[in-house]
Amino acid sequence: MTPDDDITLSSLRPGDLRPELLAPAGDMDCARAAVANGADAIYFGLDRFNARLRANNFTLDSLPELMRFLHAHGVRGYVTMNTLIFTSELPDALAYLGHLNAAGVDGVIVQDIGLARCLTEWERQDPAMQLELHASTQMTLTSPDGLEFVSGFLDLKQAVLARELSLKEIEQCVRHTDVPLEVFVHGALCVAYSGQCLTSESLGQRSANRGECAQACRLPYALIVDGKHVPLGERRYLLSPQDLCAIDRIPDLVRMGVKSYKIEGRLKSPEYVAAVTAAYRKALDAACAGMPVDRMVTARDRYALQMVFSRGFSTGWLDGTDHPRLTHGRHGKKRGAYAGVITGCGQGWLDIRPEGNVPLAPGDGFVIDAGEDRNEEQGGRIWKVQRNRLFFHGKASSIDWNRVRPGQKLWKTDDPALNAELKKMREHLPETAIPLHWTCTGSVGEPLTVSCPEYGCSVQSALPLQTAEKRPLTPETLEQQLGRLGGTGFRLASCECRLPEGVMLPLSILNQMRRALVEQIQTARREREASGSRRLPEPFTLPALPAAAEAPNTAPLLSVLCRRPEQIPAALDAGADAVYLDFEDIRDYAAGVETVRKHGKSAPVFLATPRIQKPSETGYFKLMERAEPDGVLIRNLGAAQYFRHASLRRLGDFSLNVANPYSAAILKEQGNLEYLTISYDLNAGQVADLLRNAPPEWFELTLHQHMPMFHMEHCVFCTFLSEGTNYKNCGRPCEQYQVQLRDRVGQLHPLLADAGCRNTLFNGRAQTGAGFFRDFRRLGLFRFRLELLDDSPDKVSLLVSRYRGLMDGSCTAGRLIRELDVAEQLGTTEGTLRPR
Repeated sequence: MTPDDDITLSSLRPGDLRPELLAPAGDMDCARAAVANGADAIYFGLDRFNARLRANNFTLDSLPELMRFLHAHGVRGYVTMNTLIFTSELPDALAYLGHLNAAGVDGVIVQDIGLARCLTEWERQDPAMQLELHASTQMTLTSPDGLEFVSGFLDLKQAVLARELSLKEIEQCVRHTDVPLEVFVHGALCVAYSGQCLTSESLGQRSANRGECAQACRLPYALIVDGKHVPLGERRYLLSPQDLCAIDRIPDLVRMGVKSYKIEGRLKSPEYVAAVTAAYRKALDAACAGMPVDRMVTARDRYALQMVFSRGFSTGWLDGTDHPRLTHGRHGKKRGAYAGVITGCGQGWLDIRPEGNVPLAPGDGFVIDAGEDRNEEQGGRIWKVQRNRLFFHGKASSIDWNRVRPGQKLWKTDDPALNAELKKMREHLPETAIPLHWTCTGSVGEPLTVSCPEYGCSVQSALPLQTAEKRPLTPETLEQQLGRLGGTGFRLASCECRLPEGVMLPLSILNQMRRALVEQIQTARREREASGSRRLPEPFTLPALPAAAEAPNTAPLLSVLCRRPEQIPAALDAGADAVYLDFEDIRDYAAGVETVRKHGKSAPVFLATPRIQKPSETGYFKLMERAEPDGVLIRNLGAAQYFRHASLRRLGDFSLNVANPYSAAILKEQGNLEYLTISYDLNAGQVADLLRNAPPEWFELTLHQHMPMFHMEHCVFCTFLSEGTNYKNCGRPCEQYQVQLRDRVGQLHPLLADAGCRNTLFNGRAQTGAGFFRDFRRLGLFRFRLELLDDSPDKVSLLVSRYRGLMDGSCTAGRLIRELDVAEQLGTTEGTLRPR
């Protein structure tokens, strides 16, 4: 960024009022902290349908009071309903939306496409429904194509982009959509793409898409390469990213026109909300005024960001790909501020070489970083400070000083003085007044115009602007005169001056204009409240769907997904009706298609798109078209947009998150999809609900697979098996080694890379739904899938032939499972299909 870059408010796209600082609130104390420190809006969850069920959250009963509090301070409130909605839950979810609307909630952040479509239709049918629809990050929007697809059938007022996008990629999205965009700027980073993580679901039936994430990414893992353990020293947390801190990238985001700046942290403390909101309020105000961030954000602000919660900071993916910088693997928990290196020690004391200007005071809490298991780390509170020597409490500290060595690091984890300071910050609420944002325009010989776009009001001066001889109108003069709003119930939050230099107008005229504009705004507010007072809208009637089939009249079909070329002949020979190809290198697809076509069996071949499509990756889709398959297996919303009018057959995969009939209906219609794979978040009972309420011919079920758990931009191969930072200089270790990660209980999980260098960690234990096959058949389902991983041709023959036998009745589910338990190294599990 150069000093000449125009990053003032006037650079925002037409129609935008000002950037929005969006803060988290897990409870009322956090909501107060956000309001007290300058949030423009907060987001929060209720006790159902939100992705942070571990937060205290709010209730429907407490909602009206919360919204009155927020609106009295000119702050907007958004409710998160960012989970998948199962078939049986749709009536309750819709009733929730009605109550949110009646309580005065400004917007709702939604993951489930079916629920989002219902809200869009509801708003079109009933003017009383006034909730804004925001697309959540769990919708996995990563490209202009994806945004174009969903905005074609959803009335989106805002959309959250995936956290894995760079500044350049965000700018491409901003330029190619009219939907206001929201970007995460601070807080914890999930290692997996939001909406695409199945780890907690696969390992413990705690779905991240249902607010039950168990944070498996923060646990230690061992790296196994070609069957051998690779020692990595203190680097044990191979999937735990550092936290995001984009405070220095705010000017870039403002310049490109990002609308909303989101702080992560609905599980964090009120002190965290206060410190982070205050710092980013300063950064955003500085950027909007065209000033450097450091003009307003102090060293103390940055220190507070580290202390309230930090696993170490980085700019995430905003500056592009640098895998080792983002996920170095040294810790998975809060670290605080790095204080320095231990240079000497004795019983009850240590000497430190300070680094980073971290203050040291009695009562401060510290942890000693010896590069060991983080659960065995030692720490305590300082008793006394003598220059660079720190004395610790004897009995109050349980430090084993025999384990302390020079060269070990010291991290400050608690600062009681800062905590007290932040507690005051979170309790100091501003005067209850509605914030106003005014703009002043005009030139010599023309009237001065002062406008308030939010309320559609403006006034003009009775006299024209003149050339100033002594006292020209400056931004400071305008703000001082127009800001005299005491007793009106308003406060001037910003006053943007677009006047040329050297113009003047009598101050008495400014005072008259201020009073006239306030009267207009008061009238506009009364009219808005009279016409738009919230009420419970008329209940929304779910649209009718085609009738479900009554009996399984169609013979079962078995498709097989192959990840290696040598698996194709074995799958076809053993009875596959269709073949899906999912190769790491998309350039190999053409040869794979040819292999299927040369086989004597005339089975259709489908090519799987990557799970993620970024703005520069439409070339992958073109390569797939040139391979001339029968169809494509669509795994992301960008691909749905790209292929929607192609001559190829189109199938929707599990990653589109189809969990209810209305998600299926809208995706099938808008994407011109032949059928869709049922979401892996559904257990057998929920699958049955779906099949009873929608035509079974709409669906395919994956009957056998190694569950794809983490799907991530982070590349383990590059970070821990190379000296490089990205695909340009890593040497492609993913093509040289077979890699697995070993978890805490000793289970091995295979790791694969895809065409975009994104990694997927697969569950090492195979999942089978054979025990539920007959039930699904009775409900009319006839499409089933078997997914291969690194299976040999002999094993492919066994797997496919046994599932083929299950379908034609020559092999029972019990026999199939017994044989699989022998063939699979770790046996099998019903996994996510097992009813809870």
